[in-house]
Amino acid sequence: MTSAADADPTVGALSEAEVLAAVLAQLGPSEAELGPGDDAAVIAMPDGRVVATVDTLVHGPDFRLAWSSALDLGWKSAAVNLADIAAMGARPVALLVALAMPDSTRLSFAADLARGLRDACETLAPGCRVEGGDLTASDTLTIAVTALGSLDGRAPVTRAGARPGDVVAIAGDLGRAARGLDVLFERFRDAAGTPVAVDPSLLDDDERAAVRAQLRPAPPIGLGVAASTAGATAMMDVSDGLLLDARRLAAASGVTLALRAGALGDDPDLALRGGEDHALLAVFPAAAALPAGFRVLGDVVAEAADPVLVDGAAPFGRGGWDPYRDWDAARG
Repeated sequence: MTSAADADPTVGALSEAEVLAAVLAQLGPSEAELGPGDDAAVIAMPDGRVVATVDTLVHGPDFRLAWSSALDLGWKSAAVNLADIAAMGARPVALLVALAMPDSTRLSFAADLARGLRDACETLAPGCRVEGGDLTASDTLTIAVTALGSLDGRAPVTRAGARPGDVVAIAGDLGRAARGLDVLFERFRDAAGTPVAVDPSLLDDDERAAVRAQLRPAPPIGLGVAASTAGATAMMDVSDGLLLDARRLAAASGVTLALRAGALGDDPDLALRGGEDHALLAVFPAAAALPAGFRVLGDVVAEAADPVLVDGAAPFGRGGWDPYRDWDAARG
């Protein structure tokens, strides 16, 4: 008789080749000239330039296994990297994934994580695939993803191009993922502060949507190219909170972003300070037609004492998320 452990062994009981075979089975056909299976992939870039970014998710500061399924983690690992490619005005082409797992990790978990990566690519950036990576052992589950993109002949859209008179716009949610994280910390920890499994039946529709936005963000990846085509002068992914990231864009451009509180939704403070929605913050010439999906937040003005103003006043506090300053292991 086959035991449950035999049907779903741990990765520590298998060889690297066996784990890799299970992962590759979930990723689908390669889109590269040479995909997974060799020492390196070969990927065609139409204009000879490669847009590259890397992001790492570590159990503890970046996710909790009590709250996130393997599918969630695969999806989020892809989404946060795809957003960085989109923020440069580029088209995502490929992901390279390094996965470090404890020996006790079940093979089904690794396979589901790979399926989450594939699902995110197919949904958010059709044509982009996982084309290579690495497997290793670690006491701490860690997922490091390198994303590659193509500019297809366009100039990159950086943080440094905003000029006074431009319009500030956003595509995607603001504050919803942060609200979801608040729900998780407030509702799904035991008396000792240890995370416990999420019970969706305890949440209302808005709370469920917020938790989903935290665990499976869905940034508007295709709008990165649309913004570039429409003439965006500056753009970035809002990963650490609108206030913190807007200050970064303003500093890079040598301007001030004058935002309107009324454009920030029902909870302007959460919109300013919440992170992980991975919305696209973009700046356009005043005469440009904004692509569908973008909404105006304010205007670019000459550099002032504070890089971001809201209704003419400097917002209080730093805002946003800094892992070196804000990670607190005691929070679970």
